[in-house]
Amino acid sequence: MTIAVLGAGMVGRAIALDLAADFSVTSFDLSAANLEELGRRNPAIHTAGADLADYKNYTDLLQPFDLVVTAVPGFMGYQTLEAVINAGKDVVDISFFPEDVLQLDALAKEKEVTVITDCGVAPGMSNFILGRYNAAMKVKAFECYVGGLPKERKPPFQYKAPFSPVDVIQEYIRPARLVEEGKIVTKPALSEREMMQFAEVGELEAFNTDGLRSLIFTMNHIPEMKEKTLRYPGHIDLIIALQQAGFFDMTPLHINDIAVSPLDFTSKILVNEWKLGPEEEEFTVMKVIVIGENETITYDLLDRYDPVTKISSMARTTGYTCTAAVHLITDKLFTEKGVFPPELIGHRKDCFDFVLDYLKVRNVTWRKSSKQC
Repeated sequence: MTIAVLGAGMVGRAIALDLAADFSVTSFDLSAANLEELGRRNPAIHTAGADLADYKNYTDLLQPFDLVVTAVPGFMGYQTLEAVINAGKDVVDISFFPEDVLQLDALAKEKEVTVITDCGVAPGMSNFILGRYNAAMKVKAFECYVGGLPKERKPPFQYKAPFSPVDVIQEYIRPARLVEEGKIVTKPALSEREMMQFAEVGELEAFNTDGLRSLIFTMNHIPEMKEKTLRYPGHIDLIIALQQAGFFDMTPLHINDIAVSPLDFTSKILVNEWKLGPEEEEFTVMKVIVIGENETITYDLLDRYDPVTKISSMARTTGYTCTAAVHLITDKLFTEKGVFPPELIGHRKDCFDFVLDYLKVRNVTWRKSSKQC
């Protein structure tokens, strides 16, 4: 079976390397450096330079492949996924885009393809977990807390982006949607800060971001739902200061007859400031809480950079959830046609257990606990 991976960044590279153990993989990217690094890691992976924003070319580009994985930046994620579906290919997607992916369901059914979307760590595993327990009990509330952080707390931000820094900034400025008392409410990103303790990590601050995504619509019977991002204490104050000072504004400023958007300027600086070194140690910490009428289920994750494979924790936890979903399709465990966020697959115990076992083999281990309410 042949698989195309669109995007050879940090996560796309991990996806291609994992899939290459079982499939013929071709990785596409505009960056020659990304492709060279991937080829150095595994020469058996085919690499090809391509402008992935040239959506009209996707039918020809993807014709030789049986399945596609999309791992592009969020700003081009929706159009990329739409183009792949139009090309008639089954696809697993990890791109974090603001548009409603369920709008592509009719197209996917028309093209008779299987689309598993938002299939990373969060969204992704958090959705699988909620889908599983929503099928097993009446859920009253859902909470998700997640962060990818560097081991070394380097001032001033104490942060490095294990995926596209541009997508991180969008997380900080996009209004957060939550569900309270059965209604969708919108709150500013970075709002409602709370301090939390995590074993082996210590104190972190949690704040609202727009991470619920499809759950708002597919799980609209659950009266309380929220997702919060985790950072080292103090990080959010710096981000709020930048925001209030106008560094995230999109209206161009004219400097020496050159029009520059403050957001573009800030993104360019932070790309370098937040760039994770190729062997820099980092970790992913996550807590998913599903509260039922009689029982509360909690899943915890603490995953660290792998010095043997030299793959970051965020790439591992995101990428291997994605490749597990690829196997759900290729092994014909999941064959339905249309667009499926993970919660619409996780209700099936066989699929949920397969994903957890797949991750565990790769030393991404989720720990479950429960208590009676």
